[in-house]
Amino acid sequence: MGTERGTPGRRAVLRGALAVLAAGALAPAAEGCSGPAPDPYPRLVLATGPPGAVYREIGGALAEELRTTLPGTEVEVRGTRASTENMRLLGEGAAQIAPVSLDSVPGDAEGMAALCRLYDSYLHLMVPAGSGIRGLDDLEGERVSFGADDSGTEYTVRRLVEATGARLHGVLMNQAESATALEEGRIAAMFSLTGIPTPAITDLAGRTRLRAVDLGGAADLMAEEEPGVYLPAVLPASGYEGVAATPTLTVPNILLARADLPDDVAGTVTATVFTRSSELAARRPEAAQINIRTGIATGRIPLHPGAARWFREQKL
Repeated sequence: MGTERGTPGRRAVLRGALAVLAAGALAPAAEGCSGPAPDPYPRLVLATGPPGAVYREIGGALAEELRTTLPGTEVEVRGTRASTENMRLLGEGAAQIAPVSLDSVPGDAEGMAALCRLYDSYLHLMVPAGSGIRGLDDLEGERVSFGADDSGTEYTVRRLVEATGARLHGVLMNQAESATALEEGRIAAMFSLTGIPTPAITDLAGRTRLRAVDLGGAADLMAEEEPGVYLPAVLPASGYEGVAATPTLTVPNILLARADLPDDVAGTVTATVFTRSSELAARRPEAAQINIRTGIATGRIPLHPGAARWFREQKL
């Protein structure tokens, strides 16, 4: 069930978790793991996302490939509420790798490093096709899903609210809950920051007619504030049945790792993303966006040494 509450101090929470990591209070997961073997890591936890989300789906597909390329490693998939929780789990050492939206990563994310850029997420604002809602102003006083608690959707939507001054009544629901609530009329609209197509919205569009709300103005404002993190874009007409092309914004998704992940493991994970991208795309169409030439572009987040070495070997 969704919850309602005010904006929490997410950066403060993240900075606290990362400070613990940087101070060395956590036992290094890689201690004693160096050596010539290609997979010296006994257990790798991949944090993903909530039900109905691309993170959950693509994370599971990646885990299947890693069980082949890291045969001596137990690869565990952990469902989460997405980016913000994933950051916390990495900081606590409860996960070693996780997809996160670039905007949710603090600039001083010590103890973290990027393995690669995966794909870009589109900010969806979906309403029933017959709704009179045409813009953010029309949502004043209406119940709107901001995504799951601790998710990248919630984080980005709260940034959007700050940038635009929109007066929205936000409730916190994961994608599957949001889709059901929208269909049942319990909310007027749902936000979702995700790849295209995302399972929850695809399923909903197959049952009821939907429309995306134009976020072009908000995208321009956010791109001015953080260029390279927020990018104006168009939700393509090919994304969902009956949904027209609509201006919105995108945010890059980064595969993030703990900095103490052994270099050879980090390199193998990075290689798996790109050498098995066709296998990943067969399970999740968003993986078709994975491209080695854009994969190295991780913005302000430095590459893990093991990932950097793999990219260098590809002569990029």
